[in-house]
Amino acid sequence: MPKITFIDFEGTSRTVESDIGSTVMEAAIKNAVPGIEAECGGACACATCHVHVEESWRAAVGEPSPMEEDMLDFGYDVRPNSRLSCQIKVTAELDGLIVHTPERQA
Repeated sequence: MPKITFIDFEGTSRTVESDIGSTVMEAAIKNAVPGIEAECGGACACATCHVHVEESWRAAVGEPSPMEEDMLDFGYDVRPNSRLSCQIKVTAELDGLIVHTPERQA
């Protein structure tokens, strides 16, 4: 099972395991990771699962779709490495992924 590390805005990290084929958001919710609200349940209809992807993982994760970019406009502290965790599918290649949660969700 791939492991994903979530680091909150204070620097506290939490590593969780995720099923291949699920999303980073689903892994966060399943493991009660603080800072991921996921109000729309993963429908890419809000920005409450916003994360900052660690720079070294940006290429592996890929760029946001146009729809995701539109939703990120509603996010808090959006950066070039911002993604909605509901739109990041977990693959074996993402084992070790590191994402940061913002201080708050929009």
